[in-house]
Amino acid sequence: MTSYVENETGTVFPFSVKELADKVMEKVLEKEGCPYDAQINLLLTDNAGIRAYNAQFRGMDRETDVLSFPNADFVHPSDFTGLEDKAADYFDPESGELILGDIIISVDKVNEQAESFGHSVKREFAFLVAHSMLHLCGYDHEEAGDAAVMEAKQEEVLQSLGITREETVR
Repeated sequence: MTSYVENETGTVFPFSVKELADKVMEKVLEKEGCPYDAQINLLLTDNAGIRAYNAQFRGMDRETDVLSFPNADFVHPSDFTGLEDKAADYFDPESGELILGDIIISVDKVNEQAESFGHSVKREFAFLVAHSMLHLCGYDHEEAGDAAVMEAKQEEVLQSLGITREETVR
């Protein structure tokens, strides 16, 4: 897996953003049975930045914690069959990696939500990466049943990495 991480805010967290993001991304891909090496872009921005991206790409003029831009069109979540049929659309011609998509996270929301939920910024950041990775794999949470599936998968990933709500180091 290859990840590209850009932090346009200069915010420094008490953990390595790239290392934690990579662990979470790899765990999601493993649990979802991705048969390919994947490529993911992660951009860290602030509330003003994510609001601008949200307005530009989704027509919603408001802040959010995370935005996900899947590259692959899944018929069913994490059904990777058939992607090779559209290799020119989904795979990097140089590396052969599946270009899974882009994630944008608001560092302001990471800090706000960690405080609000009473857990560490590490846990909140890891949660948002796991959540977004599931979107990149074709999941959504528009329906209650789909939301429950995503919630269970997110928690399973974080638990398997030992990243719990009880973690209070900020």
